[in-house]
Amino acid sequence: MAFLASVLGRILLALIFIVAGITKLVNLGATQTFLEQTTTLPTGIALPVGIFEVVFGMFLAIGFMTRVSSILLCGFTLATIFFFHNALADHAQLQVALKNLAIAGGLLMVFAYGQARGSVDVWRERDRARRAELRAARAGGTENGAEEARQKAPDGTAV
Repeated sequence: MAFLASVLGRILLALIFIVAGITKLVNLGATQTFLEQTTTLPTGIALPVGIFEVVFGMFLAIGFMTRVSSILLCGFTLATIFFFHNALADHAQLQVALKNLAIAGGLLMVFAYGQARGSVDVWRERDRARRAELRAARAGGTENGAEEARQKAPDGTAV
């Protein structure tokens, strides 16, 4: 059950960023206008931000570079509070800021515990460990063979 909750939770968190990133990319002009009206940030960041959200959202969803993806998305989410939802006297902005804090908290949980069995990172680590075991076994086999050859006399009998 914990495995299913871990994978589903990671996918649901990632979905927020994937949908937001696609929306930014599809409506690039509207995103640039929004940036111009609400912040002092350059409007040219709209495209890179959309790509960032889609790419790292997908990485998070499949569990590839889980820890890196989650911490980058957490920082991004906290930055949106600072740049866009900082008018905390406004009830609507306060609610959005609190929602983003909750998302950041979820991303920190993914950072801490997110490399569950259903992630690409775990599969890659398991394969890496298996390859290392095979290399060690081959190296051990070579050493054993060389040792046995040294212990045999030139005529093929054991010493």
